[in-house]
Amino acid sequence: MTSDALGWDAIDARLAELYPDLEPKHYGTLHRFALGGPGPLDGISFYPRDEPVPHWHIVGYGMSELYAKETDNPDESGWGFEFTFRVARDTGDTEPPIWAANLLQNLARYVFSSGNWFEPGHHMNANGPIWQDYETAVTALAFTEDPELGTIDTLHGRMQFLQVVGLTGDEYAAARQWNTDGVLSLLAEQAPLLVTDLDRPSLTDDPAVRAAIKAGRARDGSSTGLLMVAGFGWTIEEDTIRLRFKTVTTAMVAQAVRDRLPHGRELLLDGNNIRVVLRSAEVFAVRRPCDGLLEVDLPAEAVAALPDALVPGTHPVPGTSHLIVEVSND
Repeated sequence: MTSDALGWDAIDARLAELYPDLEPKHYGTLHRFALGGPGPLDGISFYPRDEPVPHWHIVGYGMSELYAKETDNPDESGWGFEFTFRVARDTGDTEPPIWAANLLQNLARYVFSSGNWFEPGHHMNANGPIWQDYETAVTALAFTEDPELGTIDTLHGRMQFLQVVGLTGDEYAAARQWNTDGVLSLLAEQAPLLVTDLDRPSLTDDPAVRAAIKAGRARDGSSTGLLMVAGFGWTIEEDTIRLRFKTVTTAMVAQAVRDRLPHGRELLLDGNNIRVVLRSAEVFAVRRPCDGLLEVDLPAEAVAALPDALVPGTHPVPGTSHLIVEVSND
């Protein structure tokens, strides 16, 4: 063990428990990120696995505090997690998938540059194949605790092994409209340990899976409480509240309203820091707790009517006092 990398040592110790006799292929950076290097992950290890299906178990080093305690939170090490990824491999394949390492580095750059971190249950759209040079239907990502590595305590605080899981576009839509854990539980029935296989079909090709997703949505509603809505805005003129949308976003908003508000879950619409929180309530009410934020309580009649009002034109929302929805095509 190296005395100047206690966080790194803790990761290696956990991996040694899972892989006592397996030496990984490890790729380290020549120029550390903290010293101006390009990649936040100082190292990435690839463990070849044959069970339960052939795959690479990939583990990154760099999201937690590898060398010294630098943050003020004594309970968590760095961002509180390290990325893992499981990628299908051909039996006997000895060349690690470098594209997967690049993907983890890109995710790490996003966290460090934006300040937005990932947790189990999160999901994101990659807006294209997660390996750009490969034709695949896997175009989105979900995040969950690594089913074998779990969470550990280190001298720098708690650290979770956070597994990245590839989703198809249809599965990503299901995760948004229902919840990530539900979709991943269905995926785990077909992909043990949630191994990402770029050649697999979508879960939603199976009628039984589609039915399970539909039933889950009806039972649980959606876990996606925040929508980034381009072109969204609101104004208050005397006693009239206007919510303004672009046509291109209204189908997404209408679906989110249906999937959350009837289940008692609020929905936050964010248009470049112009925000509205929609909540179901017994009576209509509007509040402005701070600049740029509007809170709107909607009775059952308004909750039911709002999705149908999200069409081009200007529409008063039944069950409210002077709430108007404006939808434009430009």
